[in-house]
Amino acid sequence: MSRLSLGIDIGGTFSDLVVYDADRKRLFSHKELTTHDDPARGVLAGVETVLERHGLPGSRIDRVVHATTLFTNALVERKGAVTGLLTTAGFRDVIEIGRERRFELYDLDIRRPDPLVPRNLRRDVPERMDKHGRVRVPLDIDRLLAETRLLADGGVSSIAIVFLHSYANPAHERMAADAIRKRFPDMSISCSYEIAPVIRENERASTTVANAFVKPLANRYFQTLETELAKRGVSAPILMMLPSGGLTSLADVKLAPIKVLESGPAAGVIAAAQFGAEDGFRDLMAFDMGGTTAKLCVVEDGEPSITYLFEAARQKRFLKGSGMPIRISTVELIEIGAGGGSIAHRDHLGLMKVGPQSAGADPGPVSYGLGGQDPTVTDANFVLGYLDPADFAGGSITIDPDKAGKAIARLARESSLPAERVAWGIVDVVNENMAGAARVHIAEHGRDPSHFVLVATGGGGPLHGYYVGKKLGARQMLCPSGAGVASAIGLLRAPARVDEMNSVVVPLETLDWRELEEAFVELESKAETLLATTGADARRSRVQRLADIRFVGQAFEVVVGLPDGPYTKATRAAIMKAFERRYVEKYSRSPRNTQVEIINIRVSVTADAGDFPVSGANGTPTSRARALKGRRKVFFPEYGKFRNTPVYDRLLLRAGQSLDGPAVIEEPMSTIVVGPGGRFSVRNTGHVLVDIP
Repeated sequence: MSRLSLGIDIGGTFSDLVVYDADRKRLFSHKELTTHDDPARGVLAGVETVLERHGLPGSRIDRVVHATTLFTNALVERKGAVTGLLTTAGFRDVIEIGRERRFELYDLDIRRPDPLVPRNLRRDVPERMDKHGRVRVPLDIDRLLAETRLLADGGVSSIAIVFLHSYANPAHERMAADAIRKRFPDMSISCSYEIAPVIRENERASTTVANAFVKPLANRYFQTLETELAKRGVSAPILMMLPSGGLTSLADVKLAPIKVLESGPAAGVIAAAQFGAEDGFRDLMAFDMGGTTAKLCVVEDGEPSITYLFEAARQKRFLKGSGMPIRISTVELIEIGAGGGSIAHRDHLGLMKVGPQSAGADPGPVSYGLGGQDPTVTDANFVLGYLDPADFAGGSITIDPDKAGKAIARLARESSLPAERVAWGIVDVVNENMAGAARVHIAEHGRDPSHFVLVATGGGGPLHGYYVGKKLGARQMLCPSGAGVASAIGLLRAPARVDEMNSVVVPLETLDWRELEEAFVELESKAETLLATTGADARRSRVQRLADIRFVGQAFEVVVGLPDGPYTKATRAAIMKAFERRYVEKYSRSPRNTQVEIINIRVSVTADAGDFPVSGANGTPTSRARALKGRRKVFFPEYGKFRNTPVYDRLLLRAGQSLDGPAVIEEPMSTIVVGPGGRFSVRNTGHVLVDIP
């Protein structure tokens, strides 16, 4: 009896689903338009379609892995629960004051993001812990319940509890949560000691409030998904993708849904890193372009960069400090408002602009015939001949190319240019938007794009990757088989992972090494307990210890990978060496004869969740004649006109085959465009490697 695994990735335009048959080593995929009014509806429709189309029984699915951008969107669009905040007396304005840093120093009209909780729903109560966790003012339970009653009467359905120094002693937050649950059993509660048990009140409050804001939405969605999947015979446990590149249990996410912000993009990076490694490439630019956004992440030596403070809902996409600080571990990537649904328009100066507004899934591009009126990048790709209207997204959507042509022609008349020039202008502008953002991201890492292989995934990555790579100076582009659903494939390949952290704030010179070791052991035990809920084999777990360390007097610290324990006084030299090496990597030099202190300690526990070696290899030797589907007119800027261009069926290309561009290579969920002067070859893995001149 075949064992099946189901991967679900909800994006802004499409929900991608893949089913992997572990016994037959076969992968089945499907794209379903995302239903934003009820995301579960689109997911369930997609599950039914992929199972029925391939005759797969839901009862044989023994593993479901899920990623979503739903909660990120809820923060951006402010469509979460009515949320209240309970704080220590005198501290209710911490989330609004923030760090008083202007993200645009010379903008006189600057506007910081409005807090998720307005001031009238932020209440404070008498209580106080000091930084060592000693009680200074006992918690006033009567006042707490009175303030909670005011919030409930004001329509609040979810409360964030953020008391001063609760990371050092969470007793008051626990007491408050217990009292509120008894008096208000329907109230959703988020405590900062469970969500972000670290110093810095602004970041801790912001993270806990954001969690409270999305928690009711998340739990309703997960309850619906579990119930409806069970009705379809799928009773397997659901694992959730973490933005740091691992998996955790649904029970953990129900408590803290903030942990899975940006989980979909992380899955794409994991897939890109593993696809690249299969062909021996370890320094990569993971480029994922979907219907709504494009993402890029630098992968060095096979590992994506991880950051430990994320900003959600930025007012200015590329300006640090313009969003809500969220204390979670995430793959460090840049996200660009450029996707297939990005809308093209002329600004007040008559210049062509593309995005950030997107047609999304509803109404979608004009060519979808679902009510969209404004020309999009996808419509331009149809006009240019890059996409096949008869087999778009595996045939899951009926395309009307005439509507796309009329929308582009309307914009062409406004611009007094030929339609194909306007269509290419749309594509070129969006390519430059993506390349420009990528240049900044790569430069921030101090790297040269020409030293990296561009791994193109998503429905639009292989379609746009050739010309984006050319703008970046990349020399090669790798297009994995199944690139259109790579994020969903990445879900099935990701390890189980749990990240835990706590604040200690102690100088290295006066550190009690026994206490430090006990603190790490406690975190590891907690992490391994959570890891067991994912079904991962604990015997195969790997533990990494890290710490946030800084020189005494500095305001911020760097995250340092530490040697394995147990720790004793003799470990000091190794920790100092690791810190100094990481500090020099980040700042190029290190001050001498300066004391250091540890601020936070972290553990990351990972384990393979199962044997799911999803491979994109074709394994079907064939001839060039059979792989050549035919020819069609395709526009290339090098020629300045349409040219009769060979179109290949990717699934029929054989390993070792090498051909010259221009060419279009099609598979059910994605299309590769190779320009004139380019050359592509099929690797033994089945991935297509494109040489960019």
